[in-house]
Amino acid sequence: MSRTVAVTGATGYIGGRLVPRLLDAGHRVRVLTRDSSKLRDVPWGHDVEVVTGSLDDAGAAAELCDGADVVYYLVHSMGAHAGEDFSARERACARTLSAAALAAGVSRIVYLSGLNPGTRLSRHLASRTEVGRILKQSGVPTAVLQAGLVIGSGSASFEMVRHLTDVLPVMPAPRWVLNRVQPIAVRDALHYLEAAADLPGHVNQDFDIGGPDVLTYADMMRGYARAAGLREPLILALPVLTPWLAAQWVNLVTPIPRMLAIPLVESLQNDCVVREHSIDAYIPRPEGGLTGYQRAVELALGKIAQGEVETTWAGSSALDAPSDPLPSDPDWSGGTVYTDLRTETSSAPAERLWDVVEGVGGENGWYSFPLAWAVRGWIDKLVGGVGLRRGRRNPHRLQLGEALDWWRVEALEPGRLLRLRAEMRVPGRAWLEMTVEPRGEGSAYSQRAVFVPHGLAGRLYWLAVLPFHGVIFRGMASRIAAAAEASSAARPADRTPLKETHS
Repeated sequence: MSRTVAVTGATGYIGGRLVPRLLDAGHRVRVLTRDSSKLRDVPWGHDVEVVTGSLDDAGAAAELCDGADVVYYLVHSMGAHAGEDFSARERACARTLSAAALAAGVSRIVYLSGLNPGTRLSRHLASRTEVGRILKQSGVPTAVLQAGLVIGSGSASFEMVRHLTDVLPVMPAPRWVLNRVQPIAVRDALHYLEAAADLPGHVNQDFDIGGPDVLTYADMMRGYARAAGLREPLILALPVLTPWLAAQWVNLVTPIPRMLAIPLVESLQNDCVVREHSIDAYIPRPEGGLTGYQRAVELALGKIAQGEVETTWAGSSALDAPSDPLPSDPDWSGGTVYTDLRTETSSAPAERLWDVVEGVGGENGWYSFPLAWAVRGWIDKLVGGVGLRRGRRNPHRLQLGEALDWWRVEALEPGRLLRLRAEMRVPGRAWLEMTVEPRGEGSAYSQRAVFVPHGLAGRLYWLAVLPFHGVIFRGMASRIAAAAEASSAARPADRTPLKETHS
C-alpha cells in the first residue's frame, strides 16, 4: 500500500539506504535536511520531496509531518562534541517531532535506537532510550527498534572492526573485548525498519532486533580476519585500558574520529544482546533468514571491492566538523585570506585530466609527498580530528557533500570544478579548489589552496606550514597533470584514473 512517508536523518548511514527502499516500494517520500545541496548527487535526490530545516525548528517539523502517514526518526548525536549537552538537544528535538506528528495526524513513528543492556547505560545510549520514551508518549503509536552493532560496508561498527584487525596482528584490548554482542547486518536492519511501517495501529513499544550470532568483540575481529583472508589477530584482554583510553586508541588506529569512537566504545562496556523476541510476532524474518556475521562481513567487503558503498558513517550529518557549516564563497571575500595558486598545462584532454582530479584521495592518494600527508593526518587524529583515513565512498566518482579523507566536497561541477572544504582541526578555515579547462587538444589545470585564519594562532599556523606548501602543492599540481598524460597515453579509451605510484 502506497503511503506518504517522512524521513529524518535521510543523509545519514541508515537513512540514505532506507529512502531508496521506500521509493522502490511505491511510497511518496519526504525528507528533512539542513542542507538540501547534499542531495543533489544522490541517486534518489530528485525523487523525494525535500524540507529544508532541522528538528530544532517546529515549523520545519510541522512541514515534514504534514500529510505524512509514517515518520521515520533516524537522527542521533553520536558525534556530539565534548562538553555539548547533546542529551538536552535530543530531548528537545524528540518533543518537537512528537508534537508535529500528533498535530498532523501521523499514524506511526518508527525510531531506530540501540540495544539496551538494562543497566549502566552509556551517556549516548541513555539519551537514545529517553528519546524512545518521549516518542512512545507522544500520542502517536511508535515502534522503537533497538539494534546493536550494524555491520555493512561503510558502517562505523564495521570500519572499527576492519581497521583494528587490518592494522594490528597483536592487539592489547580492554577486558570488555570479551563482552557478548549481537551484531545485525545492515540489510536485516533495513528489513525491519521498512516492515515496521505496517505494524498494527495499537503497537506502541520497544523491539530488540539482532542477527543470529552472539559473539564477543574478539570473535568479531577474528571472523573479519577469516573473511578478509588475514591471519587471526592475537587479542590480549587487559584490565588497565579504561573506556577513555580505549577510545583514544580506536581514534588513532582507525579512521573513526574521537567524537564517534567515545560513544562506540562506551556502548561496549556491557553485554549487548537481544533480550526479547517480540518482533517475531509482528514481522517475519527476511526471506532466507537473518544474515550471519561472517556473511555480513563478506558482503561488506564485496561492496568495498566493487566501489559500490551506498552510504558511509563519514557522510552522516551527525558528524559535524568544527568548521561545519561554512559558506560556499568562490570569491573568498572578507578578512585576511592566504592563498597558494598553482597552474599546469597538460597534453591530456580535459576529460582525462578531470578523471584524475575527481579520483584524488583515498587509495589514489594526493599526488605529492605522501609521508607529509600521512603525518598531518596522524597529528589531526591526535588532537581529536577526523584524520586522513576516512577514504572515499567510490574510488572514481564523488558526490556533493560527501566526505573525502579530511575534506568535504563543497562544490562539484563535473568536468570543471572540485572544491573541498577542510574538516581537519586548524586555527581557521581552509579550502582546496581544483579546476580543469580545455586548452586546444590538451587542458589546463588550476589549483588553489585558501586559508582564512582565526586570530594570531591562524596566522602563525600558515607561516609554519608555508615552506611545506611550496613542496606539496607544487608537486601535487605537476603530478596530477602528468598522471593525466600518462593515463591518456597508456589507456586512451579507459576512463579509470591511475593510482598514485610515486613515493
